[in-house]
Amino acid sequence: MSDRVSSHLETQDWLLADGATGTNLFNMGLSAGEAPEFWNVERPSDIRRLYQDFVDAGCDLFLTNSFGGNASRLKLHDGQGRVRELNRAAAEIGRDVADGSGRPVIVAGSIGPTGEIMEPLGTLSYADAVEIFHEQAEGLKEGGADLLWVETISAPDEYRAAAEAAARTGMSWCGTMSFDTAGRTMMGLTSADMVKMVQKLDEPPVAFGANCGVGASDLLRTVLGFAATGRTLPLIAKGNAGIPKYVDGQIHYDGTPDLMADYAALARDAGATIIGGCCGTTPEHLRLMRTALETRPRGRRPTLEEIAERLGGFSSVDDGTSASACAPRTRRRRRRD
Repeated sequence: MSDRVSSHLETQDWLLADGATGTNLFNMGLSAGEAPEFWNVERPSDIRRLYQDFVDAGCDLFLTNSFGGNASRLKLHDGQGRVRELNRAAAEIGRDVADGSGRPVIVAGSIGPTGEIMEPLGTLSYADAVEIFHEQAEGLKEGGADLLWVETISAPDEYRAAAEAAARTGMSWCGTMSFDTAGRTMMGLTSADMVKMVQKLDEPPVAFGANCGVGASDLLRTVLGFAATGRTLPLIAKGNAGIPKYVDGQIHYDGTPDLMADYAALARDAGATIIGGCCGTTPEHLRLMRTALETRPRGRRPTLEEIAERLGGFSSVDDGTSASACAPRTRRRRRRD
């Protein structure tokens, strides 16, 4: 299957990716604890509307509603036997929306973490992880996804397993990790560690980077860490729309559309070429992000001080790469919102 990301980047300097899946579906009525992947067959019109809203906002690429669509996560909802069905449906709806858009739009098959801890700290073997991801990837391929989009990964072996699964499927892929614990992933990887890992993969992604995490400032600090290594692959920045806060019993993200427009321009200047939003990012945010990318002149690489001044302070003193930084203790991964 052709690499449509690289083809797009031959003719334009950046791609606008989509926003949040979970938080936008919650706004449509998804209940806490409900598996959103079931909506691919039970409420396909809502999933179509989610994708269409992203395309109408100007996205060049959107992710399918399949983040938790692997057997390990679906088992929590007695859906482990429906992996191929639910992922195929997610991609089929996306394919139809993209093909009807009247312009080139990439359908990226979302693959999130298994939710299990890899051996030797946990019980999930590398071989089992590959099989879990491969089953999901085949469903997304059957549904017509252009590429696979591995996201919110924290463990290096899980990232490698997803890469092997993509290779078995014969699809190109992108892969992001979440640096949400004092500049590291919850399994202790820094931005520099990720670059080294990606460079050693037999089947490298067509682009890599960071998503989710704490807030837009922290994510851009990680992007600067990637760029400082002199990497050659395109970088992905998909940060949250601010910081989550409880308002009237619900989670809301405090990042305004104007703040996310600043984030998009700063992400481009920091070295990212695929720029989108994660938790809390709505089509309204994305419209202003696209306007910023189209109208603001490219600037020099921002400093940490400039990022903090524009987007707010960082959640930790450094990005986890200093000699004084220590690796965090592990915890279970939450669902991406």
